[in-house]
Amino acid sequence: MIQLRLSLNDYISIFIHQTDLTLTNHVKGKLAPFNLAPEQNLILMLLWEKDGMNQQELADKLQKDKTNIARMVLNLEQKGFIRRISGEHDRRSLRVFLTEEGKELGDHIIPIAEAFNSQVCKGISKEELQEVRRILSKMCANIQ
Repeated sequence: MIQLRLSLNDYISIFIHQTDLTLTNHVKGKLAPFNLAPEQNLILMLLWEKDGMNQQELADKLQKDKTNIARMVLNLEQKGFIRRISGEHDRRSLRVFLTEEGKELGDHIIPIAEAFNSQVCKGISKEELQEVRRILSKMCANIQ
């Protein structure tokens, strides 16, 4: 029998993954009434900040491959939340814009996202949040 040196609870990556699943499942429930998946919401949140981004910019910001972004964008377009427009100088470059329905959706989703963020960060100081970000960034840098 193979003897593990660490117990399952000792693997920080498993704890981070379980935390992510818990948070994602909560968000999924909040977004379900709006026919929106958490990953689709991330695209909309970027567009609510800066409308008219191209698919490459979305992929870079979300650290997703272009194929996944293209699939999510198509799905959001089919739902009527966004529209894709070819670039003037490069027909292959598609810019993504919110529709009126997509803009109005932000009026409902942004308060939910902000309330969720407040709930998750409740009782955690700004310094502690900065430390969490610093440590997680360091972990990512360790594997790149």
